[in-house]
Amino acid sequence: MTELSFHFNVLAPVDHACRVVRKAVRSGASVTVTAEPALLTELDAALWTFSATDFVPHAYPRPDAEGPNDALVPVLLIERPGQVATRDVLLNLGASVPVGFERFARVIEVVGLGDTQRREARLRWKHYADRGYSIERFDLQHKGAA
Repeated sequence: MTELSFHFNVLAPVDHACRVVRKAVRSGASVTVTAEPALLTELDAALWTFSATDFVPHAYPRPDAEGPNDALVPVLLIERPGQVATRDVLLNLGASVPVGFERFARVIEVVGLGDTQRREARLRWKHYADRGYSIERFDLQHKGAA
């Protein structure tokens, strides 16, 4: 069964996503990140610049372009994760439950500080819990991290 975790009280979701993706890739995992197009564009740029000493190989295939070979790219930025082959980790920066999430070994939900983000996260949490998934919670505010 898919492992689920929520990272709550994330001060800077894009920066946090960069660190999560880097850690997953270092461990040998393949990652799909899903979000709205504007946020994916921001993450795409951030993955190039967030660290002077690290590079996280990734692709952001546009819907109207031929995509990369999924097996060659450890990180894919995708609006709808149902479009790609199964990968190890699904990182959701979006507002809704990603279609096909159950095909991934692990799903990480990133929740910012805004009331809207928290409300949407509660709905996703309920969706997963109603289907019998065990959910791990990480409150970053209490850990002093962003």
